[in-house]
Amino acid sequence: MVRLGQNFLADRNLLEAIVRAARVGPGDVVLEVGGGEGVLTAELAPRVRKLWVVELDEGLRPQLEGLAARHPQIELVWGDAMRVDLAGLDPAPGAMVSNLPYSVATPVLLRTIAEVPQLERWLVMVQLEIADRLRAAPGSKTYGAPSVLVQLSCAVELERKVDPAVFKPRPRVQSALVRMERVAPWPGEGVARLVRAAFAHRRKALARSVANAGVASRECVQAALSALGLDPGVRAEALAPGQFLALAGELGL
Repeated sequence: MVRLGQNFLADRNLLEAIVRAARVGPGDVVLEVGGGEGVLTAELAPRVRKLWVVELDEGLRPQLEGLAARHPQIELVWGDAMRVDLAGLDPAPGAMVSNLPYSVATPVLLRTIAEVPQLERWLVMVQLEIADRLRAAPGSKTYGAPSVLVQLSCAVELERKVDPAVFKPRPRVQSALVRMERVAPWPGEGVARLVRAAFAHRRKALARSVANAGVASRECVQAALSALGLDPGVRAEALAPGQFLALAGELGL
């Protein structure tokens, strides 16, 4: 399973703590990406109305199908979480609780924010470095496109750091449990293109990076920055998420 980037939870106390922190109940429809061996699935299923479980590794069918046979709330979705039709899940999940495969954690989170508007809250296990990136402030080394795009839609909070010893196999990185609460809809693909282009070359001025990506001309970006009272030579890392939204508005994106 290491080849798929997943480390399984192997600590009963932590599993119970995650379920408590998730604050899900009998009326909730929940999404779990990366069902793995089903240890978190087994804790969540009896507590919720429906549990969508997305898993890529066909070798885990026996464990997960056995669980689904015992818990009618479980619906298994086999495939890559970056390719399966998350928007088509019916009923739509309102919460996501997952020990995410670290290799796809950031794109999966962004995809759920964008494509499942009914999702209002997330409690996810990720690499600590990713957790720091998601909640980073402007001007910090870890602040980047994921920070901006997540924070435009969600409030992000570090729930707790997690010791590598609670996983099997034991990862070589620190982990963290992150809570996210939706505060606004996904800003749209125009804003996402702008943000990703702006951070594509961190050492260059924002206007130049955006122009290099073909999103808008350098002159247009500089004029838009000036209209917002910002330095036309500013770098992307200096702008807060809300300023990116305003910049996209000035550029008509």
